Amino acid sequence: MTRKTDMTVVVTGASGRTGSRVARAAQAAGLTVRPATRAQGFDWADRSTWAQALRGADAAYLVHPGDVGSAAATRAVGLLAHEAVSLGVRRLVLLSARGEEQARPTEEALRESAADWTVVQAAWFMQNFSEGPLVEGLRLGGELVFPGGEVREPFIDVRDIADVVVAVLLAGDRYVGKAVDVSGPRLLTFGEAVAEIAKATGRELTYKPVPPRAYGEYLAGLGVPDEEVELLVEVFETLLDGRNSHLSDGVQRVLGREPRDFADFAAQAAAAGTWRA
Repeated sequence: MTRKTDMTVVVTGASGRTGSRVARAAQAAGLTVRPATRAQGFDWADRSTWAQALRGADAAYLVHPGDVGSAAATRAVGLLAHEAVSLGVRRLVLLSARGEEQARPTEEALRESAADWTVVQAAWFMQNFSEGPLVEGLRLGGELVFPGGEVREPFIDVRDIADVVVAVLLAGDRYVGKAVDVSGPRLLTFGEAVAEIAKATGRELTYKPVPPRAYGEYLAGLGVPDEEVELLVEVFETLLDGRNSHLSDGVQRVLGREPRDFADFAAQAAAAGTWRA
């Protein structure tokens, strides 16, 4: 039987926000990481590229490049999970979204694959403020325009997500067949989060809440496909309704420590020049 520390882990999205951290955390734990990105010939949209990435591995971390609640994610995760199991890769960990009802079909597609599955249901990423589409508004315009209203969110550092994923993989069967709900240590509104970033950077930064539909029009203007815009508007209208305004103890249970705090994230990202104009 493969020893846990001899595990080869396929990491999809290994150049992305969570995958890059999962890859680093897995390597630090002594696991062998097999990046599955387009640069390595893997493409979620091309099934012919999957077997080469999966064959001979022991486990895989699955993060779909689109929203986990999309029909494309549901189909791709289900198909890839079945293929992984057929190739002997039974241990699969899926990144999903905490409180997102649209994500449940994708989680179900994983469960139906007969894999030894774990779902990590994560709160809103702290790194959404420092990487991806939201950072440019803060960096260049000093303003975050977003449909978060005044809802309070338990923002989580993606490094904690990565540490949980690796710990789950190293824990044998302990988390097989389970969903692990992970959040940060405290609740903040989007406005309060921007205020903490402003304090860390010494800049005047503001938050402008807008209705989800207006934000969808903004995304459409950026060239986001209509189908994706409609899904995101639906997600924002439901996910940001306060359903996630509570803390969970997944990080503490899996890692035996407290999750990283938003102020520490902001200070580190500011020191790296993330929001420097």
